[in-house]
Amino acid sequence: MKSALSSMQLIRYIVGYVFIVSGLIKLLNPEFSSIFAHLGIPSAATAVIIIAVTEVVCAGLIILNFHVKKASVPLLFIMIAAILLTKVPILHTGFLSFAFEARLDIVILVLLGILWRSHSK
Repeated sequence: MKSALSSMQLIRYIVGYVFIVSGLIKLLNPEFSSIFAHLGIPSAATAVIIIAVTEVVCAGLIILNFHVKKASVPLLFIMIAAILLTKVPILHTGFLSFAFEARLDIVILVLLGILWRSHSK
C-alpha cells in the first residue's frame, strides 16, 4: 500500500506546477516582452527569457526535492518583484481589489517561504 503525500511533497508539487506553467507561458507567448516593457523592466525580451528559464529550472529542482532551499530563493525574489510591480499599484483602487488580484501571488509567496524554512540545513 502506498502512503499518502506528505504536506511538504504537496507544497513542492503545487509550487513547482505554478512556476513551470508560468515559465512556459512566458517562453511561448511573445506578448510577455511588451508586458515587461510596459512595467518599465529594461531589456524586457531578455528579462522574460531569464525569468522564465529561472522559473522552470527552479520549479523542476523543487519538484525533484533537489536543492529546494537554494531553488526557492530566486523564486521568492521573482514573486516579491511581481507583487511590487503588478499588484502594489492596484492599491489605489482599494485594498479589496489589491487583495483579490494578489491572492495567488501571496499564497505562492507563503508556500515558497514554507519550503525555504523547511529546508534549513
